[in-house]
Amino acid sequence: MKNQNTLRQSGGVGTRLKAKLKRAIGTALIVLGGILFCVMLREFFDTMLDGYLLDWLDGKFVMHYYDGDSSFTRINWKRVKEYLFRGLLAFTLMAALAGRIALLIYAARREKQVVHEVGKMIGVYMHHDREVTDVFPREFAEISVQVAEVKSDMQRHEQALQQEAARKNDLITYLAHDLKTPLTSVVGYLSLLEEAPDMPEEQKAKYIHITLDKALRLEKLINEFFEITRYNLQQIILEKENIDLSFMLVQMADEFYPILREHGNTMGLEIGDNLEVYGDGEKLARVFNNILKNAIAYSDEGTEIGIWAEEGDENVIIRVRNLGKTIPEQRLDAIFEKFFRLDDARATNTGGAGLGLAIAKEIVTLHGGTISAASKDRVTTFEVCLPGGRQA
Repeated sequence: MKNQNTLRQSGGVGTRLKAKLKRAIGTALIVLGGILFCVMLREFFDTMLDGYLLDWLDGKFVMHYYDGDSSFTRINWKRVKEYLFRGLLAFTLMAALAGRIALLIYAARREKQVVHEVGKMIGVYMHHDREVTDVFPREFAEISVQVAEVKSDMQRHEQALQQEAARKNDLITYLAHDLKTPLTSVVGYLSLLEEAPDMPEEQKAKYIHITLDKALRLEKLINEFFEITRYNLQQIILEKENIDLSFMLVQMADEFYPILREHGNTMGLEIGDNLEVYGDGEKLARVFNNILKNAIAYSDEGTEIGIWAEEGDENVIIRVRNLGKTIPEQRLDAIFEKFFRLDDARATNTGGAGLGLAIAKEIVTLHGGTISAASKDRVTTFEVCLPGGRQA
Protein backbone atom coordinates (compact mmCIF):
# COMPACT_ATOMS: atom_id res chain seq x y z
CA MET A 1 0.00 0.00 0.00
CA LYS A 2 2.86 2.35 0.91
CA ASN A 3 4.57 1.72 -2.42
CA GLN A 4 1.32 2.42 -4.25
CA ASN A 5 0.88 5.75 -2.42
CA THR A 6 4.50 6.65 -3.23
CA LEU A 7 3.95 5.87 -6.89
CA ARG A 8 0.77 7.93 -6.92
CA GLN A 9 2.53 10.91 -5.30
CA SER A 10 5.50 10.69 -7.67
CA GLY A 11 3.12 10.35 -10.61
CA GLY A 12 1.23 13.45 -9.49
CA VAL A 13 4.44 15.46 -9.14
CA GLY A 14 5.59 14.33 -12.58
CA THR A 15 2.29 15.39 -14.11
CA ARG A 16 2.50 18.85 -12.56
CA LEU A 17 6.10 19.28 -13.76
CA LYS A 18 5.08 18.29 -17.29
CA ALA A 19 2.23 20.83 -17.21
CA LYS A 20 4.58 23.62 -16.04
CA LEU A 21 7.13 22.68 -18.72
CA LYS A 22 4.44 22.79 -21.41
CA ARG A 23 3.32 26.25 -20.24
CA ALA A 24 6.92 27.54 -20.22
CA ILE A 25 7.56 26.18 -23.71
CA GLY A 26 4.29 27.72 -24.93
CA THR A 27 5.22 31.13 -23.49
CA ALA A 28 8.70 30.98 -25.04
CA LEU A 29 7.24 30.09 -28.42
CA ILE A 30 4.83 33.03 -28.25
CA VAL A 31 7.66 35.46 -27.38
CA LEU A 32 9.89 34.07 -30.13
CA GLY A 33 6.99 34.24 -32.56
CA GLY A 34 6.41 37.91 -31.69
CA ILE A 35 10.09 38.76 -32.18
CA LEU A 36 10.21 36.87 -35.45
CA PHE A 37 7.10 38.65 -36.68
CA CYS A 38 8.62 42.07 -35.88
CA VAL A 39 11.88 41.16 -37.65
CA MET A 40 10.01 39.91 -40.68
CA LEU A 41 7.89 43.05 -40.73
CA ARG A 42 10.99 45.22 -40.62
CA GLU A 43 12.67 43.21 -43.38
CA PHE A 44 9.52 43.47 -45.46
CA PHE A 45 9.41 47.28 -45.29
CA ASP A 46 13.15 47.97 -45.44
CA THR A 47 14.47 45.27 -47.77
CA MET A 48 11.59 44.13 -49.95
CA LEU A 49 10.06 47.61 -50.20
CA ASP A 50 13.51 49.25 -50.56
CA GLY A 51 13.58 51.12 -47.27
CA TYR A 52 9.99 52.29 -47.46
CA LEU A 53 9.53 52.26 -43.67
CA LEU A 54 12.64 54.36 -43.01
CA ASP A 55 11.76 56.79 -45.79
CA TRP A 56 8.23 57.16 -44.39
CA LEU A 57 9.52 57.78 -40.86
CA ASP A 58 12.10 60.26 -42.16
CA GLY A 59 9.49 62.14 -44.19
CA LYS A 60 6.93 62.29 -41.35
CA PHE A 61 8.97 62.88 -38.22
CA VAL A 62 12.34 64.36 -39.30
CA MET A 63 12.92 67.99 -40.33
CA HIS A 64 15.97 68.85 -42.49
CA TYR A 65 17.66 72.28 -42.28
CA TYR A 66 20.34 73.72 -44.64
CA ASP A 67 22.73 76.58 -43.69
CA GLY A 68 25.10 77.26 -46.53
CA ASP A 69 27.26 74.22 -46.99
CA SER A 70 26.12 72.57 -43.75
CA SER A 71 22.86 70.79 -42.92
CA PHE A 72 21.32 69.39 -39.77
CA THR A 73 18.15 67.51 -38.81
CA ARG A 74 15.66 67.66 -35.94
CA ILE A 75 12.82 65.40 -34.88
CA ASN A 76 9.37 66.89 -35.34
CA TRP A 77 8.09 66.20 -31.83
CA LYS A 78 4.77 67.85 -32.54
CA ARG A 79 4.15 65.39 -35.37
CA VAL A 80 5.43 62.52 -33.20
CA LYS A 81 2.98 63.43 -30.40
CA GLU A 82 0.14 63.77 -32.91
CA TYR A 83 0.75 60.31 -34.38
CA LEU A 84 1.35 58.79 -30.96
CA PHE A 85 -2.01 60.20 -29.84
CA ARG A 86 -3.73 58.81 -32.93
CA GLY A 87 -2.05 55.45 -32.46
CA LEU A 88 -2.94 55.35 -28.79
CA LEU A 89 -6.54 56.27 -29.59
CA ALA A 90 -6.76 53.58 -32.28
CA PHE A 91 -5.12 51.05 -29.98
CA THR A 92 -7.51 51.95 -27.15
CA LEU A 93 -10.54 51.58 -29.42
CA MET A 94 -9.30 48.28 -30.79
CA ALA A 95 -8.45 47.05 -27.30
CA ALA A 96 -11.91 48.08 -26.05
CA LEU A 97 -13.56 46.34 -29.00
CA ALA A 98 -11.46 43.23 -28.51
CA GLY A 99 -12.21 43.29 -24.79
CA ARG A 100 -15.92 43.65 -25.47
CA ILE A 101 -15.88 40.73 -27.87
CA ALA A 102 -13.92 38.66 -25.39
CA LEU A 103 -16.39 39.52 -22.62
CA LEU A 104 -19.34 38.59 -24.84
CA ILE A 105 -17.74 35.26 -25.71
CA TYR A 106 -16.93 34.63 -22.05
CA ALA A 107 -20.42 35.66 -20.95
CA ALA A 108 -22.02 33.36 -23.53
CA ARG A 109 -19.87 30.44 -22.47
CA ARG A 110 -20.44 31.21 -18.79
CA GLU A 111 -24.19 31.54 -19.32
CA LYS A 112 -24.27 28.20 -21.11
CA GLN A 113 -22.26 26.66 -18.30
CA VAL A 114 -24.53 28.18 -15.62
CA VAL A 115 -27.67 27.01 -17.44
CA HIS A 116 -26.23 23.51 -17.62
CA GLU A 117 -25.31 23.57 -13.92
CA VAL A 118 -28.71 24.93 -12.90
CA GLY A 119 -30.44 22.31 -15.06
CA LYS A 120 -28.51 19.56 -13.31
CA MET A 121 -29.30 21.01 -9.88
CA ILE A 122 -32.99 21.33 -10.72
CA GLY A 123 -33.04 17.73 -11.91
CA VAL A 124 -31.38 16.52 -8.72
CA TYR A 125 -33.73 18.56 -6.52
CA MET A 126 -36.92 17.61 -8.36
CA HIS A 127 -36.19 13.88 -8.48
CA HIS A 128 -34.69 13.39 -5.05
CA ASP A 129 -35.86 14.05 -1.52
CA ARG A 130 -33.21 16.59 -0.56
CA GLU A 131 -33.26 20.04 1.02
CA VAL A 132 -33.03 22.92 -1.43
CA THR A 133 -30.05 24.40 0.46
CA ASP A 134 -28.15 21.13 0.03
CA VAL A 135 -28.52 21.24 -3.77
CA PHE A 136 -28.29 24.94 -4.68
CA PRO A 137 -25.26 27.08 -3.67
CA ARG A 138 -25.85 30.43 -2.01
CA GLU A 139 -25.42 32.38 -5.26
CA PHE A 140 -28.47 30.58 -6.69
CA ALA A 141 -30.70 31.47 -3.74
CA GLU A 142 -33.32 33.27 -5.83
CA ILE A 143 -33.61 30.39 -8.30
CA SER A 144 -33.74 27.87 -5.47
CA VAL A 145 -36.70 29.67 -3.89
CA GLN A 146 -38.65 29.62 -7.15
CA VAL A 147 -37.82 25.96 -7.82
CA ALA A 148 -38.86 25.06 -4.27
CA GLU A 149 -42.20 26.79 -4.81
CA VAL A 150 -42.75 24.94 -8.10
CA LYS A 151 -41.93 21.60 -6.47
CA SER A 152 -44.24 22.38 -3.56
CA ASP A 153 -47.08 23.25 -5.96
CA MET A 154 -46.48 20.06 -7.93
CA GLN A 155 -46.52 17.99 -4.76
CA ARG A 156 -49.76 19.61 -3.60
CA HIS A 157 -51.32 19.03 -7.02
CA GLU A 158 -50.15 15.42 -7.04
CA GLN A 159 -51.49 14.91 -3.53
CA ALA A 160 -54.84 16.42 -4.56
CA LEU A 161 -55.01 14.08 -7.56
CA GLN A 162 -54.20 11.10 -5.36
CA GLN A 163 -56.91 12.09 -2.88
CA GLU A 164 -59.37 12.58 -5.74
CA ALA A 165 -58.49 9.18 -7.18
CA ALA A 166 -58.88 7.60 -3.73
CA ARG A 167 -62.31 9.21 -3.28
CA LYS A 168 -63.33 8.06 -6.74
CA ASN A 169 -62.19 4.49 -6.07
CA ASP A 170 -63.98 4.44 -2.73
CA LEU A 171 -67.13 5.78 -4.37
CA ILE A 172 -67.05 3.15 -7.11
CA THR A 173 -66.50 0.46 -4.47
CA TYR A 174 -69.52 1.71 -2.52
CA LEU A 175 -71.62 1.89 -5.68
CA ALA A 176 -70.65 -1.63 -6.72
CA HIS A 177 -71.61 -2.90 -3.28
CA ASP A 178 -74.88 -0.93 -3.20
CA LEU A 179 -75.91 -2.27 -6.59
CA LYS A 180 -76.23 -5.74 -5.15
CA THR A 181 -78.90 -4.84 -2.57
CA PRO A 182 -81.65 -3.45 -4.85
CA LEU A 183 -80.79 -5.96 -7.57
CA THR A 184 -81.18 -8.85 -5.12
CA SER A 185 -84.54 -7.44 -3.97
CA VAL A 186 -85.78 -7.01 -7.56
CA VAL A 187 -84.82 -10.58 -8.47
CA GLY A 188 -86.32 -11.93 -5.25
CA TYR A 189 -89.71 -10.23 -5.54
CA LEU A 190 -90.01 -11.00 -9.26
CA SER A 191 -89.25 -14.65 -8.49
CA LEU A 192 -92.05 -14.68 -5.88
CA LEU A 193 -94.50 -13.17 -8.35
CA GLU A 194 -93.54 -15.77 -10.95
CA GLU A 195 -93.75 -18.70 -8.55
CA ALA A 196 -97.12 -17.65 -7.12
CA PRO A 197 -99.36 -16.51 -9.96
CA ASP A 198 -102.45 -16.91 -7.76
CA MET A 199 -101.10 -14.53 -5.13
CA PRO A 200 -103.75 -12.19 -3.67
CA GLU A 201 -103.98 -8.91 -5.57
CA GLU A 202 -103.28 -6.80 -2.50
CA GLN A 203 -100.08 -8.70 -1.74
CA LYS A 204 -99.11 -8.73 -5.42
CA ALA A 205 -99.53 -4.94 -5.63
CA LYS A 206 -97.39 -4.55 -2.53
CA TYR A 207 -94.57 -6.65 -4.03
CA ILE A 208 -94.80 -4.81 -7.34
CA HIS A 209 -94.52 -1.45 -5.57
CA ILE A 210 -91.46 -2.62 -3.61
CA THR A 211 -89.91 -4.03 -6.80
CA LEU A 212 -90.45 -0.73 -8.63
CA ASP A 213 -88.94 1.22 -5.75
CA LYS A 214 -85.85 -1.02 -5.73
CA ALA A 215 -85.57 -0.79 -9.53
CA LEU A 216 -85.67 3.03 -9.33
CA ARG A 217 -82.95 2.90 -6.70
CA LEU A 218 -80.92 0.65 -8.97
CA GLU A 219 -81.41 3.08 -11.86
CA LYS A 220 -80.16 5.95 -9.69
CA LEU A 221 -76.98 4.06 -8.79
CA ILE A 222 -76.33 3.16 -12.43
CA ASN A 223 -76.80 6.83 -13.36
CA GLU A 224 -74.11 7.70 -10.83
CA PHE A 225 -71.73 5.34 -12.63
CA PHE A 226 -72.52 7.02 -15.93
CA GLU A 227 -72.05 10.45 -14.34
CA ILE A 228 -68.56 9.55 -13.16
CA THR A 229 -67.58 8.21 -16.60
CA ARG A 230 -69.13 11.15 -18.43
CA TYR A 231 -67.34 13.69 -16.22
CA ASN A 232 -63.94 12.14 -16.98
CA LEU A 233 -64.60 12.31 -20.72
CA GLN A 234 -66.44 15.61 -21.07
CA GLN A 235 -65.05 19.01 -21.95
CA ILE A 236 -67.30 21.90 -20.98
CA ILE A 237 -67.75 24.31 -23.91
CA LEU A 238 -69.85 27.44 -23.44
CA GLU A 239 -72.36 28.75 -25.98
CA LYS A 240 -73.09 32.22 -24.64
CA GLU A 241 -76.14 34.39 -25.18
CA ASN A 242 -78.09 37.05 -23.26
CA ILE A 243 -80.03 35.36 -20.44
CA ASP A 244 -82.97 36.60 -18.37
CA LEU A 245 -81.69 35.28 -15.05
CA SER A 246 -84.81 36.36 -13.12
CA PHE A 247 -87.06 34.24 -15.35
CA MET A 248 -84.64 31.26 -15.20
CA LEU A 249 -84.60 31.17 -11.38
CA VAL A 250 -88.41 31.48 -11.10
CA GLN A 251 -88.87 28.72 -13.64
CA MET A 252 -86.42 26.42 -11.83
CA ALA A 253 -88.24 27.01 -8.53
CA ASP A 254 -91.47 25.82 -10.19
CA GLU A 255 -89.76 22.74 -11.60
CA PHE A 256 -88.49 21.78 -8.14
CA TYR A 257 -91.97 21.86 -6.59
CA PRO A 258 -92.49 18.04 -6.73
CA ILE A 259 -89.11 17.37 -5.09
CA LEU A 260 -89.77 20.02 -2.44
CA ARG A 261 -93.18 18.56 -1.64
CA GLU A 262 -91.74 15.04 -1.39
CA HIS A 263 -89.09 16.25 1.03
CA GLY A 264 -91.50 18.43 2.96
CA ASN A 265 -89.78 21.71 2.07
CA THR A 266 -90.96 25.02 0.72
CA MET A 267 -89.16 27.62 -1.35
CA GLY A 268 -88.97 31.37 -0.82
CA LEU A 269 -87.93 33.72 -3.61
CA GLU A 270 -86.52 37.24 -3.42
CA ILE A 271 -85.37 37.88 -6.97
CA GLY A 272 -84.82 41.29 -8.49
CA ASP A 273 -86.51 42.20 -11.75
CA ASN A 274 -84.73 42.15 -15.11
CA LEU A 275 -81.53 40.50 -13.90
CA GLU A 276 -79.49 39.69 -16.99
CA VAL A 277 -76.20 37.90 -17.63
CA TYR A 278 -74.29 36.92 -20.73
CA GLY A 279 -73.59 33.20 -20.60
CA ASP A 280 -74.58 29.67 -21.48
CA GLY A 281 -78.17 29.24 -20.29
CA GLU A 282 -78.10 25.45 -20.28
CA LYS A 283 -74.86 25.29 -18.29
CA LEU A 284 -75.98 27.94 -15.77
CA ALA A 285 -79.26 26.09 -15.30
CA ARG A 286 -77.18 23.04 -14.41
CA VAL A 287 -75.29 25.12 -11.82
CA PHE A 288 -78.44 26.20 -9.98
CA ASN A 289 -79.99 22.76 -10.42
CA ASN A 290 -77.00 21.15 -8.68
CA ILE A 291 -77.00 23.75 -5.88
CA LEU A 292 -80.75 23.39 -5.26
CA LYS A 293 -80.55 19.58 -5.24
CA ASN A 294 -77.75 19.79 -2.69
CA ALA A 295 -79.71 22.29 -0.56
CA ILE A 296 -82.82 20.09 -0.54
CA ALA A 297 -80.90 16.87 0.13
CA TYR A 298 -79.17 18.31 3.21
CA SER A 299 -82.01 20.46 4.59
CA ASP A 300 -84.26 19.59 7.52
CA GLU A 301 -87.75 18.44 6.69
CA GLY A 302 -90.37 21.18 6.79
CA THR A 303 -87.87 24.04 6.36
CA GLU A 304 -87.69 26.68 3.64
CA ILE A 305 -85.13 26.82 0.85
CA GLY A 306 -84.41 30.50 0.14
CA ILE A 307 -83.23 31.99 -3.17
CA TRP A 308 -82.01 35.61 -3.24
CA ALA A 309 -80.78 37.33 -6.39
CA GLU A 310 -79.74 40.95 -6.77
CA GLU A 311 -77.64 43.15 -9.03
CA GLY A 312 -74.31 44.46 -7.74
CA ASP A 313 -72.01 47.11 -9.17
CA GLU A 314 -70.73 45.02 -12.05
CA ASN A 315 -72.14 41.58 -11.33
CA VAL A 316 -75.19 39.61 -10.31
CA ILE A 317 -75.21 37.84 -6.94
CA ILE A 318 -77.33 34.74 -6.33
CA ARG A 319 -77.61 33.12 -2.88
CA VAL A 320 -79.25 29.81 -1.96
CA ARG A 321 -79.83 29.11 1.74
CA ASN A 322 -81.08 26.06 3.58
CA LEU A 323 -81.50 25.05 7.22
CA GLY A 324 -79.88 21.79 8.20
CA LYS A 325 -76.68 20.34 9.57
CA THR A 326 -73.80 22.84 9.85
CA ILE A 327 -70.93 22.08 7.51
CA PRO A 328 -67.60 22.12 9.38
CA GLU A 329 -65.41 25.04 8.34
CA GLN A 330 -62.53 22.79 7.30
CA ARG A 331 -64.83 21.00 4.82
CA LEU A 332 -66.36 24.07 3.14
CA ASP A 333 -63.70 24.31 0.44
CA ALA A 334 -63.64 20.54 -0.03
CA ILE A 335 -67.31 20.36 -1.03
CA PHE A 336 -66.37 21.77 -4.44
CA GLU A 337 -63.83 18.98 -5.06
CA LYS A 338 -64.62 16.09 -7.36
CA PHE A 339 -66.07 12.94 -5.77
CA PHE A 340 -66.45 14.65 -2.37
CA ARG A 341 -69.59 13.83 -0.38
CA LEU A 342 -70.56 15.32 2.95
CA ASP A 343 -72.45 12.16 3.78
CA ASP A 344 -70.05 9.23 3.66
CA ALA A 345 -72.76 6.72 4.52
CA ARG A 346 -73.93 5.15 1.27
CA ALA A 347 -77.06 3.84 2.98
CA THR A 348 -78.66 7.28 2.84
CA ASN A 349 -80.20 8.86 -0.23
CA THR A 350 -78.42 12.19 0.17
CA GLY A 351 -75.80 13.17 -2.36
CA GLY A 352 -74.75 11.41 -5.52
CA ALA A 353 -71.44 10.83 -7.18
CA GLY A 354 -69.98 13.91 -5.50
CA LEU A 355 -69.69 15.77 -8.81
CA GLY A 356 -72.59 18.25 -8.72
CA LEU A 357 -70.83 21.09 -6.91
CA ALA A 358 -67.51 20.40 -8.67
CA ILE A 359 -69.23 20.76 -12.04
CA ALA A 360 -71.03 23.89 -10.81
CA LYS A 361 -67.71 25.47 -9.84
CA GLU A 362 -66.15 24.70 -13.23
CA ILE A 363 -69.08 26.24 -15.10
CA VAL A 364 -69.13 29.38 -12.93
CA THR A 365 -65.35 29.79 -13.28
CA LEU A 366 -65.61 29.48 -17.08
CA HIS A 367 -68.15 32.33 -16.98
CA GLY A 368 -65.62 34.51 -15.12
CA GLY A 369 -67.55 34.24 -11.86
CA THR A 370 -67.02 32.81 -8.39
CA ILE A 371 -68.87 30.34 -6.16
CA SER A 372 -68.45 29.93 -2.42
CA ALA A 373 -70.20 28.42 0.60
CA ALA A 374 -70.67 29.47 4.22
CA SER A 375 -72.25 27.52 7.06
CA LYS A 376 -73.03 28.70 10.58
CA ASP A 377 -75.70 27.93 13.18
CA ARG A 378 -77.23 25.26 10.91
CA VAL A 379 -77.70 27.81 8.06
CA THR A 380 -75.77 26.97 4.89
CA THR A 381 -75.48 29.60 2.13
CA PHE A 382 -74.16 29.11 -1.39
CA GLU A 383 -73.22 32.33 -3.18
CA VAL A 384 -72.67 32.66 -6.94
CA CYS A 385 -71.32 35.87 -8.49
CA LEU A 386 -71.61 36.26 -12.25
CA PRO A 387 -70.63 39.17 -14.51
CA GLY A 388 -73.83 41.08 -15.23
CA GLY A 389 -75.17 42.98 -18.23
CA ARG A 390 -76.12 42.29 -21.82
CA GLN A 391 -73.94 41.90 -24.88
CA ALA A 392 -74.91 43.66 -28.10
